[in-house]
Amino acid sequence: MNPREQVANGLATAMLGGAWSREPMRARIARALGRPRAPRWAGALVGQVLGAYRDAPADRPRELAAYVQTTPAWQLAWEHRRPPRIVRWAPTPTVMVARPWPVIELDDLGALARLLAIDQGELAWFADVRSIERRSGQPLRHYRWRALPKRGGVRLVAAPKPRLKEIQRRLLRHVLTQIPVHPAAHGCVPGRSVRTAVDPHAGAAIVIRADVEGFFSSISAGRIWGLLRMAGLPEPVAHTITGLVTTVVPTQVWRAVPRPTGALLLDAHLRMGERLATPHLPQGAPTSPVLANLAAFSLDRRLTGLAGAFGGQYTRYVDDLTFSGGPSLRNARSRFVELVDDIVRSDRLRLNERKTVVLGAAGRQQLLGAVINDHPTVARHERDALRALLHNCATRGWQTQTRGLEADEFRATLLGRISWIGGLDPSFGARLRRSFDAVDWS
Repeated sequence: MNPREQVANGLATAMLGGAWSREPMRARIARALGRPRAPRWAGALVGQVLGAYRDAPADRPRELAAYVQTTPAWQLAWEHRRPPRIVRWAPTPTVMVARPWPVIELDDLGALARLLAIDQGELAWFADVRSIERRSGQPLRHYRWRALPKRGGVRLVAAPKPRLKEIQRRLLRHVLTQIPVHPAAHGCVPGRSVRTAVDPHAGAAIVIRADVEGFFSSISAGRIWGLLRMAGLPEPVAHTITGLVTTVVPTQVWRAVPRPTGALLLDAHLRMGERLATPHLPQGAPTSPVLANLAAFSLDRRLTGLAGAFGGQYTRYVDDLTFSGGPSLRNARSRFVELVDDIVRSDRLRLNERKTVVLGAAGRQQLLGAVINDHPTVARHERDALRALLHNCATRGWQTQTRGLEADEFRATLLGRISWIGGLDPSFGARLRRSFDAVDWS
């Protein structure tokens, strides 16, 4: 922040520090400047601010400071023989002016610290608004970073350390889950599942699958800040929460990630590096799935409208976009995919072109692991593989089936697969669960 911006912030804080009327505001500016009387330009500034803001922007001190710098009175102040200098700083008094959704009332940073059960020093430390994570060593980092192999490259998972994880969980409970997501979003949404995501597409003449490249890392801190402001949180509170739920990749971590060979994979790798180097949603934080859904509201709305214009349906499960429809969509599928790409790009996202697939009714329409040609069901090979695995666990001992996983991780993975199948086929899922319970896990 340069000296002029500091003065603008000081003037905005002074004006917001009490009654929103001419004389009290002039008096507070005089105190901030350390003068017995406000200079003439200060009176003009107050008049111009009152003309722009009928009510005090008590949740927007930064916006007010930015506006101050656009006024004629501001220019006049710096032409004066005695330029303005703030000598008395007062805390910025912020309040929630509007709450479109039932988020908890957080007027200021003190209220946020109390909600999170930490003091304001700890709040400033955990809210990495200056991207200190980028240059910190492991002991001072807020996340544990792991590079997991995936087809065509790696996935960087950033797991928050215990204290930050608890802070994020509190934010999730008290703030984020109170904001509605779009009806087309099904991943990580209470009451919705893979089944609800695939049901609208069952039996369709054509199914189009697309995938958003680097979904979480493409959601920037600026988008999160805008979302929190839309929820009515004051600027300082929104700024701090944004720092609590976004991060940047440490330079040491990124340098250790192997570069792939091949032009296409290398381009994707470099794009990933650019995304991770700017504040983004970390894949691994409990807040990221919900925030990604909220940030994608506009995308979901526009893609729902596009699908409807072609007589089709649209759902999104995290980063998987699915469209389906009848002859109108089938006959215009190439143009439709182009329009989807245009909308995604206009939302500052990018499709993974290698994963866009068009599936006709004559072939197997597989979506999110389910086969949906007639009705959502589990692919036969998946059913047979899981049945065989549980049989081997019961007859040969589960220890022979772990493939190197720890016992707890193996059981959790197996239960996760059973739960996923149960969401698509409750009857078959119940049979698998009985087989799981029959295994001697001692």
